[in-house]
Amino acid sequence: MRSAVQEHSAFRFAVQLYNTNQNVTEKPFHLNYNVDNLESSNSFSVTHAFCSQFSRGVYAIFGFYDQRSMNTLSSFCGALHTSFITPSFPLDADVQFVLQMRPSLKGALLSLLGHYRWDRFVYLYDTERGFSMLQAIMESAVANNWQVTARSVGNIVDPLEFRRIIEEMDRRQEKRFLIDCEVERINAIMEQVVTSGKNSRGYHYILANLGFSNMSVDKVFSGGANITGFQIINPENPIVQQFLQRWDRLDEREFPDAKNTPLKYTSALTHDAILVIAEAFRYLRRQRVDISRRGSAGDCLANPAVPWSQGIDIERALKMVQVQGMTGNIQFDSFGRRSNYTIDVYEMKPGGARKIGYWNEYEKFVYIVELQVTNESSSVENRTIVVTTIMEAPYVMYKRNYMQLEGNERYEGYCVDLASEIAKHVGIKYKLSIVADGKYGARDPETRTWNGMVGELVYGRADIAVAPLTITLVREEVIDFSKPFMSLGISIMIKKPQKSKPGVFSFLDPLAYEIWMCIVFAYIGVSVVLFLVSRFSPYEWHLDDSDEAKDPQSPPDPPNDFGIFNSLWFSLGAFMQQGCDISPRSLSGRIVGGVWWFFTLIIISSYTANLAAFLTVERMVSPIESAEDLAKQTEIAYGTLDSGSTKEFFRRSKIAVYEKMWSYMKSAEPSVFAKTTPDGVARVRKSKGKFAFLLESTMNEYIEQRKPCDTMKVGGNLDSKGYGVATPKGSALRTPVNLAVLKLSEQGILDKLKNKWWYDKGECGTKDSGSKDKTSALSLSNVAGVFYILVGGLGLAMTVALVEFCYKSRQETKRLKLAKNAQNFKAAPPANTQSFATYREGYNVYGTESVKI
Repeated sequence: MRSAVQEHSAFRFAVQLYNTNQNVTEKPFHLNYNVDNLESSNSFSVTHAFCSQFSRGVYAIFGFYDQRSMNTLSSFCGALHTSFITPSFPLDADVQFVLQMRPSLKGALLSLLGHYRWDRFVYLYDTERGFSMLQAIMESAVANNWQVTARSVGNIVDPLEFRRIIEEMDRRQEKRFLIDCEVERINAIMEQVVTSGKNSRGYHYILANLGFSNMSVDKVFSGGANITGFQIINPENPIVQQFLQRWDRLDEREFPDAKNTPLKYTSALTHDAILVIAEAFRYLRRQRVDISRRGSAGDCLANPAVPWSQGIDIERALKMVQVQGMTGNIQFDSFGRRSNYTIDVYEMKPGGARKIGYWNEYEKFVYIVELQVTNESSSVENRTIVVTTIMEAPYVMYKRNYMQLEGNERYEGYCVDLASEIAKHVGIKYKLSIVADGKYGARDPETRTWNGMVGELVYGRADIAVAPLTITLVREEVIDFSKPFMSLGISIMIKKPQKSKPGVFSFLDPLAYEIWMCIVFAYIGVSVVLFLVSRFSPYEWHLDDSDEAKDPQSPPDPPNDFGIFNSLWFSLGAFMQQGCDISPRSLSGRIVGGVWWFFTLIIISSYTANLAAFLTVERMVSPIESAEDLAKQTEIAYGTLDSGSTKEFFRRSKIAVYEKMWSYMKSAEPSVFAKTTPDGVARVRKSKGKFAFLLESTMNEYIEQRKPCDTMKVGGNLDSKGYGVATPKGSALRTPVNLAVLKLSEQGILDKLKNKWWYDKGECGTKDSGSKDKTSALSLSNVAGVFYILVGGLGLAMTVALVEFCYKSRQETKRLKLAKNAQNFKAAPPANTQSFATYREGYNVYGTESVKI
């Protein structure tokens, strides 16, 4: 059958090796072969060659097929019971009498896609290899929600067409390519990749072929692209090493493409096919199975077909073979497909192709981390690492004189210091690069592309991201994070409300108004009870010595000190902790006074205890205290950053409160999403308390310490998360950076950096600073009400005194006038009149009547 030059040389050399190195303990036999070279795309040539071989009485046929000759060969083999051994691409159909030396790549490829977590990529496939892989990928795409762009390249002749396809995919922001072709076509595509410049950092190519070492990918890798492939030949296999030693000594005139030409994996499969054939015949010889062909072999085109009677025995013996060859363990299932095999996975590294793992049917894909980390450390140390970050205070800021500086010296901040500390511990040189779009990193739901710093890492434009980048699940799927260097959560920022000034009557605040009302009623009640008790008790009625009667026959009535006004005066004096010139004499009156004194003692003590706090503390009344308060009101708007983990948190949350908040935010008009954190903070400051900004607590605390000191954090954190240093998937820097972060945390350097940039450089002081000075003295507004009452009381007293004076003066004037009139009447009584005066000593004159005679 048709074969490339090297495969033909490997076939003849493998037969020669067997014939010259047979086991002396067994009866020897030689392998003889007949070769037909033909074009497999010509069905007539294939049919003629097969019939020619069959008529010669061959025991088995070795050769290659393509998509067009596959059905013809499998039909002849099944009808005539002639085994066909091939290193061509494996068939999915269950075909007897066809032994497939090439293992299926389907399982290994799907496992590798899962390892890299590709959810969007381009699949370029060769139709000559069949549609089985395409079907498997599409089924996985449906199951895993992948976005796959499939394009057939099997019929392309012009290499420039490859370039046009690649450029078209690049315009769609496609950076990941899965290429499923033979080696020659893959090399042609890789050449166009280099020519079109699509071999820079950020591009990733997976080559679905078992001959990774046979591909020309050095130029592609030199541009920075990541290249992954598969290898069936293990160079550390002793069988491979022994074969190559002999292979390199062959005469190229007899064995073309040997010696100085790299061994193709199809040539290794050809060698192993001869091992399988020889082992099968050796087994038949040991079992004494007669497979000799006597007489004419028959006509392969006879109708009906006449199968070879011993063909089934040979097929059974071939499938029972289990031998170690150049492609590892060689074993077949009942349909002639390879089983129990191992495929190595390789990636291009600075030192060349390097094994990063392997795949087999039982363990699936096994990633060898140690090899990558230890072997790449030297290459990392020898180049300048690009550190992407974002301009965000206090993490990264320009210095005041940054225009006069260059490189990393232009920046300052927490992340600038952190990057410097990490570089010292890892031992690398680095260059800070500010992300162009000013975003942290989110995936566009339509184009499925990443922006911000995550995009810088995913597409290979940066090596590390040292920034306030939140560790989330969706980001962890495409990049790697270190241990958190800072813990935080989503918090609420509002404009700081004005401190409530104490009112004129703030001295009443220590007790609730209900208590004051109860005290008033208690005062009145106690005074009334004291008045009644004093009236009922005989011991409250008494006479002083000066009041004793001069006439024993008519003693005066004994007075009682506790009239209603004196009772009120006694209760008021006791309540004010002052004395009084009267006190109860009876037991019942003293009981009333005692319980009132106890009541006033407790009330005054409680009042005094709270009075200092209420007069000296200026409280701020916040309109909201939690996310629940935000969700259940509509007066205050709220929003987040337009791109970042905070927005993603609300979008994905299943908690009812947060779902309600997200429903409001995504439909609010105008939009409540801020492009940058400064934009959101500015909106809070300008909204006069009508906008709340949801952001990370660390940034909230920092802004609270910056002038004009008019924002504040309210409530607790809505969640718990952390900032991490990010690296691309599979980066050699991941482990060293992670260890550096852990070491900085254990040494307390991370805490020192936070104190330095949050509080030591704060402009508003700590939350408790100055509180002692403020509570040491009271302002006039704190006690103004007391002065008002004092002035009011003095004014009332003067008014009452004036009323009393006027009233008394008027009464005294009337008395003196009547007394004068009475005196005049006694001194000159008229002769012609008779006066009648009715009066009594000690009383005023009631009336005077004059009668003329």
